[in-house]
Amino acid sequence: QVQLVESGGGLVYPGGSLRLSCQASGNIFRIIAMGWYRQAPGKERELVASVNIGGGTEYDDSVKGRFTISRVNAQNMVSLQIDSLKPEDTAVYYCNAVVYTTTSNLDKYWGQGTQVTVSS
Repeated sequence: QVQLVESGGGLVYPGGSLRLSCQASGNIFRIIAMGWYRQAPGKERELVASVNIGGGTEYDDSVKGRFTISRVNAQNMVSLQIDSLKPEDTAVYYCNAVVYTTTSNLDKYWGQGTQVTVSS
């Protein structure tokens, strides 16, 4: 099994910043990609940003220029720097990882989620 532990959520004013981190541990042969999703009340979970093993990144249009994802491969860790926060960024943020636990077993794992609330 693989465990993902997130940290860094909280309550911030509009225009503020946060940094979310996610540490993967467990039976990891190779992590193919890591990313962040978010789910606001009454809405579906959506991809915010992802980074693959080669360092390629992908962002949702709503966060481009404000969110920056980074990954430390050797440490199985991914971070999300969130700047210029808006009230509509309020959501539970989930870390996600696509992991080979063996040379042939590929699966997707989720963290428990961390709340980000943007409010004045």
